[in-house]
Amino acid sequence: MTFFPHHLRLERAAHPALTAELAALLQAIALAGKVVAWEVARAGLTGRLGETGEINVQGEWVKKLDAWANGAVVDVLRRSGLVSALVSEEMAEPLVVAEHAEGYVVCLDPVDGSLNADINGIVGTIFGIRPGRPATGADAAAAALGPGTTQVAAGYIMYGPATVLAYTAGHGVHGFTLDTTTGEYVLTHPAIRMPLDLTVDGADEVDPPLNLIKGYGGALVRERIVAAASRRQVILVTVDKLVPPLGARGRLPVEIVPFGRPLCERRLAALGCRPGLRGADGGPFVTDNGNLILDCEIAPLEDPAALEREIRRIPGVVDTGLFLGTADTVLVAEAGTVRVLSP
Repeated sequence: MTFFPHHLRLERAAHPALTAELAALLQAIALAGKVVAWEVARAGLTGRLGETGEINVQGEWVKKLDAWANGAVVDVLRRSGLVSALVSEEMAEPLVVAEHAEGYVVCLDPVDGSLNADINGIVGTIFGIRPGRPATGADAAAAALGPGTTQVAAGYIMYGPATVLAYTAGHGVHGFTLDTTTGEYVLTHPAIRMPLDLTVDGADEVDPPLNLIKGYGGALVRERIVAAASRRQVILVTVDKLVPPLGARGRLPVEIVPFGRPLCERRLAALGCRPGLRGADGGPFVTDNGNLILDCEIAPLEDPAALEREIRRIPGVVDTGLFLGTADTVLVAEAGTVRVLSP
């Protein structure tokens, strides 16, 4: 079994961005989760169900469990020595912890869904961690309202039949279950991934077997990744995109590493393609991945799979616009109607 502290040590060794301080803060949040889990399970016995009679800043009635959990979690995190400010749904203003000015800004909802506790339902703690050294509550609020990409870690702790902690620090999502016999979080869901059920995309050419040419817009690599992550791919095109063989429109995009351009151009030309560098705004077109695109003039393809294999063998080629066998359904707009094509 892999316990949470050991997992964090392994992650730190693999990903230096997960600093010792951030790992310690995640452990502090995990500790706060144990405290909340214990009290959630006993809330009906300790009189922490129902409302306090107060209204919070969102105009909602404050639940007793919310008020208690906010105090408990804030206390644990302040004592960690790693937090410069706390932003909570249960506090009207951010709490600046002046004595820890070099720490992190933690945004949280101590008990999300607290109304569920009244009917023995599932509740949870939600948290996000951002770097920051705010001197005032306004500074802390500004840090909390920054782009989500500024977060260094985020996650939740769910209190139900079991207590489950899930977090990410930028390198995968990992889930842990609290073993109540040892008091340790055990890694039970490593590297959680959510496959896409459906991708809806376009294409620049579609042949009768529903092979595609894509990439006229310049995003062929990312479109390939999304298609590979999806269970099904539906392509939307107008009737002019239907071609007898691929290549009928005479253009095949190939994404390449900039350093490999001379070699790629020579090898593509040797395959019968006539590569030309795609331009934009007076310079070369640069993809979202920082690469270049060579638009190859091609004749209609008798064997697109063979050409794809040969292009992929060229050092410096990142991807081609040939998407063979990826489409499950093609919807064709034609004369006010939609035609459905299947392989």
